[in-house]
Amino acid sequence: MYVQQIYTNCLAQASYYIESGNDAIIIDPIRDFSLYIDLLKERKANLKYIFETHFHADFVSGHIELANLTNAQIVFGPNAQTKYNCLIAKDMEKFAFGSVTLQALHTPGHTMESTCYLLLDNNQPKAVFTGDTLFVGEVGRPDLAVNPNLSSRDLAGFLYNSLHNILMSLPDDVIVYPGHGAGSSCGKNISRERTSTIGEQKKINYALQDMSKDEFMNLVLDGISSPPQYFEHDVAMNKNGYTSVSHVVEQSLRELNTTQILEYVDQGAVILDVRMPNEFEKGFIPGSINVGKDGMFAPWVGTIISPDSQIIIVCHENDQEEIISRLARIGYEQVLGYVHGIRSWQQDNQTISSIQSIEPVDFIDRKNNMMVLDVRKNNELKLGFVDDSIHIPLSDIENRISELDKSCDYLIYCAGGYRSMIACSILKAKGYKNVVNIYGGFNAIAQNIT
Repeated sequence: MYVQQIYTNCLAQASYYIESGNDAIIIDPIRDFSLYIDLLKERKANLKYIFETHFHADFVSGHIELANLTNAQIVFGPNAQTKYNCLIAKDMEKFAFGSVTLQALHTPGHTMESTCYLLLDNNQPKAVFTGDTLFVGEVGRPDLAVNPNLSSRDLAGFLYNSLHNILMSLPDDVIVYPGHGAGSSCGKNISRERTSTIGEQKKINYALQDMSKDEFMNLVLDGISSPPQYFEHDVAMNKNGYTSVSHVVEQSLRELNTTQILEYVDQGAVILDVRMPNEFEKGFIPGSINVGKDGMFAPWVGTIISPDSQIIIVCHENDQEEIISRLARIGYEQVLGYVHGIRSWQQDNQTISSIQSIEPVDFIDRKNNMMVLDVRKNNELKLGFVDDSIHIPLSDIENRISELDKSCDYLIYCAGGYRSMIACSILKAKGYKNVVNIYGGFNAIAQNIT
C-alpha cells in the first residue's frame, strides 16, 4: 500500500493518492488534473475511484476532468446531489481497491454531505481522511452550508456528533489526514502540521475535549470570520460541473496593449497585479489591486475580488499561464488577458501610481501624525497590537471601507507585510491618497518598540 499527500501551498489544501496493487484512488483532487495523471503514469496504476469529502467551497475540484480522462467513478457521501454522474455512498459503505478498503463515514456538520473515509488494511483501521471535518488542532467551520431549514448552530450540533461519537471512537493510532493546513479559511486556526493521529488530537484539539454539545457549539461558532465571497461560487461549480481548465487557459492567454487595457477598465474590469509587494509599490497601473503570486494568492483573490469580475493580469514574463491556472483553481475564469509588467504602459506615456513603505524604526515618529490601520485576522490580536490602531481584517476591508476617512493619512500593517500591501492597493484604488505600508508588519514593529 502507498499513500501520498499532495499539498497545494497557495490553497493550504491537501489531496491524497492511495495505491494498492495496480489500483489507485484519489481523494479531493484540485483542478490541475495533470499532476495526478503524471503520478498514475509514473506508478503504472489504474485510477478506480475519485472520492470527495464534500462540496468544496474554497477551490474547484478536479474530480470531473479526472473522471473523464480515466473512467474512474466519482464518489460522494450521503446527501450529496450533483448534476453529473457519480456514486452516492451509504454511511459505512466499503469500497475495495487492490488488497485494501476505504469505508465511508458520514460526518455531517461542516456540510450535510461531509464524509470522512477510513482506510482499512486486513479489516484493521489504519488512517482516516477527514476532509474539512477534522483538522490538526481545529475543526471545520459549521457556517458554510446554512439553508432555510438549518442554522449554523444546527450544523455545529451535527459536527459535535460527528467528532465525538464517530471520529473519536476510532483507535488512537489511526493516522489523521486532513483536507487543509494553516492559512485555509475553512477553519479558524488550523495547525501548520499536516498529519496527526486520533490519539494526539484527543489530547491537543480544543474541540475534542470533554464538553457538552452546547459548550461545543458556543466554542466553535465563536470568532468565525465571514466566509470569502467566492465560497458560494465554488460550491455551485463543484455541484453543477464546469468547463475544461485547458479551455479556460486557452481563452485567457491574450497579451493586451494599453488601448485594450484602458477600454476594459472603462467597462469595469479589475487590474490584478501579481508582482510581489516590494516591486509593486515602486510603480503600478492606477487602480491595480496587488496580490503577490508567492503568498496565499488564490484565497486572497477570492476574498477581495468578486468571482463575477473580468480580470486583467499584470505579471512577469512567462508567468501568465501559471496565474490563469491558479485563478481557475478557485473558479475565476473571466481573465481578459495579461500584460508583462508596466513597461509598455510607461512607454505609452500613461500615469503610474506608487505606494510608500517605511521601515519599522520610522513607525513611531510617523504614527503621531497618521491613523494606524491593522488588517490582521481577529485571532492575531492576541499577539498584541499598536495602541489606538483601527482594526479591520483584510477580509472585511471592502465591506467596512466606509469606516475610514479619505481625508486622513493611514499607516497600514499586517503580520509580515504581504496583506498590508493588498490593503494599501485597495485603499489607493478607492481614492485614499496617502497610504503607507510598514515593512515587516507587526512582527517587525514589536521588535523595534520593545
